[in-house]
Amino acid sequence: MSLAELICPAGTPAALRTAVDAGADAVYCGFQDATNARNFPGLNFTPEELAEAVGYAHANGTKVLLALNTYPPAGKVDLWRQAADAGARMGVDAFIVADMGVADYIARTHPDVRLHLSVQAAASSPEAIRYYCENFGVRRVVLPRILTIPEIRQLRTEIPCEIETFIFGNHGLMVEGRCSLTNYLTGQSTNMDGVCSPASDVDYTRHGDGSMSSQLAGFTIDRFAPDEKAGYPTICKGRYTAPHRSEGYYAFEEPVSLNLSRLLPELIEAGVHAFKIEGRQRSKSYVRNVVSAFRTAVDDIRAGRQPDMADLVALTEGQKQTQGAFETKKWR
Repeated sequence: MSLAELICPAGTPAALRTAVDAGADAVYCGFQDATNARNFPGLNFTPEELAEAVGYAHANGTKVLLALNTYPPAGKVDLWRQAADAGARMGVDAFIVADMGVADYIARTHPDVRLHLSVQAAASSPEAIRYYCENFGVRRVVLPRILTIPEIRQLRTEIPCEIETFIFGNHGLMVEGRCSLTNYLTGQSTNMDGVCSPASDVDYTRHGDGSMSSQLAGFTIDRFAPDEKAGYPTICKGRYTAPHRSEGYYAFEEPVSLNLSRLLPELIEAGVHAFKIEGRQRSKSYVRNVVSAFRTAVDDIRAGRQPDMADLVALTEGQKQTQGAFETKKWR
């Protein structure tokens, strides 16, 4: 496989077709249930839709990766097994998994289908990655967004599988404590139910001065000035008040998008096999614009040309972007 495979989001059948038409090498998607980490109303695929989508993608030379990247609650693994069986029947090219039990089932039951290790598995050390490769036959690891390029370069020499990295979109990290906050408020788990801030628990309130506040399960997450765009209320990206502070502040993370377009040549040189774009909750227009831009950029780099990625900042969250830990870790 050549380096710099472009892995693109497909939250709906229409978005999948858009990504394929825009030049995706592979698309990733999930069923309409708790087996994938973007389990929201209006997103994802029925079995019939996925079967049709696999046919469309394969007819256009695009691979389909099925996300089974949540953790089954105790005694409820059948849903994940059924999803794996269905994906294998439909001819998906790989499963993206996090849970060891799910990985073991697929490795034993569908050994001819590739296994990719989800970022949700939080495997960032050579020892952890080798464990999944040796015990479950994992062929690719999706790295957490916490590694610098020198660390990725070194890791590449110590593991027996391909490397995939996020290059654009949400700057969420992996399984971590922040994801337990929404579970505390709503009873829905990001990592087991695939739901962060379920829409049924979201409310917006317009105030007399023109401002708007967003609530999750009755708790105010943020308040926006009349000229601000109201964001979706996720706890880790909310603004909160505290003693001795006159204004709200981002206690966990400021809304910002990862954008590694400038680092693409260095990531290729470091041995990254595949670039992943986040955004299964995004519109067809977003998918078309981002995939097209990165398709052109990757092709330019392969041809020795300088890529032009200037317009991508307009598609970032809040028009703010970061290279995160990939270039340097300032907290060290």
